[in-house]
Amino acid sequence: MNNAERDLRLEMLNSLLTTPHRKLEQVAEIHQLIVEVDPIFYGHLAVWYQRHGDVRDHKEVFVAHLLTSNLTEHRDAGFMMLQEFPPYQVARVVDFMKQQRNKLPRSARTAVRRYLKTRESNVAMFDRAALRGRQAMKHLYASLHIKPNERANAILFRDTPPEGSLASVLKQIAKAESAAEQARLIVEFNIPYAIAIGAIKQLTPVVLVALINSMTPQEVINNLKSLQARGAMEHPEVKKLIDSKLEEAAKNTRVAAFKAQIAADTADLDADTVARLENVTNEQVKRRGTIARPTALLVDKSGSMENAIAIGKQLAALISGITQAELFVYAFDTIPYAVTAKGKELTDWERAFQYINAGGGTSIGCALEAMRKKKQVVDQIILVTDEGENATPYFAEAYKTYCREFAVVPNVVIVCVGSHYSWIEGQLKQQQAPVETFTFAGDYYSLPNLVPLLTRPSRLELLMEILDMPLPVREDK
Repeated sequence: MNNAERDLRLEMLNSLLTTPHRKLEQVAEIHQLIVEVDPIFYGHLAVWYQRHGDVRDHKEVFVAHLLTSNLTEHRDAGFMMLQEFPPYQVARVVDFMKQQRNKLPRSARTAVRRYLKTRESNVAMFDRAALRGRQAMKHLYASLHIKPNERANAILFRDTPPEGSLASVLKQIAKAESAAEQARLIVEFNIPYAIAIGAIKQLTPVVLVALINSMTPQEVINNLKSLQARGAMEHPEVKKLIDSKLEEAAKNTRVAAFKAQIAADTADLDADTVARLENVTNEQVKRRGTIARPTALLVDKSGSMENAIAIGKQLAALISGITQAELFVYAFDTIPYAVTAKGKELTDWERAFQYINAGGGTSIGCALEAMRKKKQVVDQIILVTDEGENATPYFAEAYKTYCREFAVVPNVVIVCVGSHYSWIEGQLKQQQAPVETFTFAGDYYSLPNLVPLLTRPSRLELLMEILDMPLPVREDK
């Protein structure tokens, strides 16, 4: 594997870290590049990311590229992977193929037809899909000119749902005269919160309990702000039920690692609920793997680096929660500040960083020089910085001395923030040091994507793990 090829693969992994949500067009360019240069790797990466990734946009673009690929293996894998998506994501994949790929191959149309007909043949599956993704389902039938069966047509297009369908039950909920009757229907038919809330005239504690019972742990997290606005936190019984859902979320495999943290940040919640959400984040991050190698996290606190400090706190909490080896954390301007937390939670790191403020010049090498003098030996270094330095010791020189003294060659992962340069990266590459850069674009959802890069003994091992991921095979052609 030559350096150019390896850099491109790692650039692809970098983009998985940095892409903001709902910005598919920003993802498209790097996908297009790598599918042309290394289509074999791209196919395996698509499957690996479907299983391990967090950013839905990337999953959709992967499937769109597989479905429009010239390789039969890609099209077959995309065909099978599409079947796993909820309707709104299938609709987004179709729109992406039309708008960004300028084509919709016959096999892609067949994949969508299979998706819809599979659901038509299973009444329970169809009703659930139509309830949660009504507009997306209508869009798929209409835009691809796929004729729905009689029942699907009645539910989606004629708005005359047959007796017993979930769409019919929703009409019953809207007409029900008592809260008890609404609650009974919500519980009996497991009506999703986001759908039922529009049909309910008065939200009593009884109805709230019914709604929350029908929600997945992820849905509770996603709707905490809405629940709070509707008074859910003020009723002890309802609050207790929310707490139990958050406890379940910590163990649930289908909960996104940082969504809980974002919910805690955006809603004005009580301290107990915030603590529960932070526990969800910590437990979900731990599921990603463990860091077995001694690690240093060096955070730039020089002028205008407030963003680096904020990211440093998040990364410190993320890393300390999954490391089985030593972790050394420093903030730096022209002198290093050792940062130690009394625990491993985000709140502990918030307190540890509370007096670290941005200001001063920049010597990125000063923290590494302090580690050398204290004989703190690590196998990997994470730098959160814009890569601009204007004071000695310079990082590349400090790194060279550190390597020589301890006979180690630590991997360097640069998390770039703000208007960043490529100064440190260039200096390290001249020394043939192992270095990767990741550009942080303000999307905290994507920070856990760093974990696979920090838990493997080498970048090559991660790339080999991806290449070992088998592509789904379509057997019914």
